[in-house]
Amino acid sequence: MVSTQRRPAEHYLLALFVLLLCGGALAASPARYLSVSIDTVISSKAQLNCYDPDTTIPASSGNRLAIHPACSGGSEKAWRQRDILVHDNARLSTVLQRSTSSVITPVSFAPASAPAEAPSATIPDRPGTYLDTLEFVVIVGFGTPAQSSAIIFDTGSDVSWIQCQPCTGHCYQQHDPLFDPSKSSTYSVVPCGTPACSVAGGNCNGTTCLYTVHYGDGSSTSGALSQETLTFTSARTFSGFTFGCGTTNLGDFGEVDGLLGLGRGHFSLPSQTTSSFGGSFSYCMPSFNTTPGYLTIGSTPVTGKVQFKFTMKGNKPAPAFDILDTCYDFSGQSAIFIPAVSLIFSDGGVFDLNFYGILIFPDDTQPAIGCLAFVGNPDGAPLSIIGNTQQRSTEVIYDVGAERIGFVPFSC
Repeated sequence: MVSTQRRPAEHYLLALFVLLLCGGALAASPARYLSVSIDTVISSKAQLNCYDPDTTIPASSGNRLAIHPACSGGSEKAWRQRDILVHDNARLSTVLQRSTSSVITPVSFAPASAPAEAPSATIPDRPGTYLDTLEFVVIVGFGTPAQSSAIIFDTGSDVSWIQCQPCTGHCYQQHDPLFDPSKSSTYSVVPCGTPACSVAGGNCNGTTCLYTVHYGDGSSTSGALSQETLTFTSARTFSGFTFGCGTTNLGDFGEVDGLLGLGRGHFSLPSQTTSSFGGSFSYCMPSFNTTPGYLTIGSTPVTGKVQFKFTMKGNKPAPAFDILDTCYDFSGQSAIFIPAVSLIFSDGGVFDLNFYGILIFPDDTQPAIGCLAFVGNPDGAPLSIIGNTQQRSTEVIYDVGAERIGFVPFSC
């Protein structure tokens, strides 16, 4: 549950669905962050400039940085031959015991098309301490043009609502201006006698359908059941979203503008957006108040750059380095924190990457600039490549007979 305070008096047992991605896809691992001191990065780079590959390097040296092909003592082609080709739907599994076979032959699989994905929208979430609440909040837009609202998101609630003008009952003090329906060209109330009004309880004031929600902590909200355009991002909106335009809101909600319901009922956001976003969502709440997490409505993207860029927003961006297009300048920082990343295969096998399998520091002249060590495939490419950067310090086991590949981290 995201929220333990905003659970309706009659609530549902919820299940959290874990979306396992295809082979070679990125996903956040159970560990939220990895870190290393900036001094370790700089000193390691100084030690590793074109080292002799036949020389044993002590484990204490931090030798897990990627080495440029020119420093490997061989050609770039030879270096790239250490990459592993993994088809998206390959039958892969984790090998639990080390193989005694000395045969290291790549395993080939028939090409398979990647599955089509439903549209998705990803927005930052953050702790609501600045709004005097311990809940996590997101910012969305209601109306046309969109009026921004900072609202709690809650898997224990179904009805979404915001405080509205005119506040005929009671509205608590919120951080942002109250939503003004008169300034939106797409606002409408749900008429009395409609199926939607019946689901809400069928209470009316004249021809306007009313809603009321009572929460387990004694707080409540009531007002006009309404419909409006909901804006997630400039490219993702949802028209005709049914929500509560609250004009009597009682209890301790801090200074938030309202609530986004992610439950399983008829009026929840996932239920209403099933036809557009596939009825799925995911979220990640950050460990630290200084960095954002994210809420994704729709399928989790197969690229981890969104799971990564949102988390790294507090760092200074740096220009792209060759084909590495997601780079940051860590100058002046004492330590570097990055989101943990795993490769999750179609059979459930998980390969947790270490710090230097996620972030590399490619420019010796600027040792504090690090880049995400992933490059996108061309559109429609049927395979993924696990490169030598991700394989460093890991024993890679090929069980050719069983057509399986295994990984044993921190082996060398």
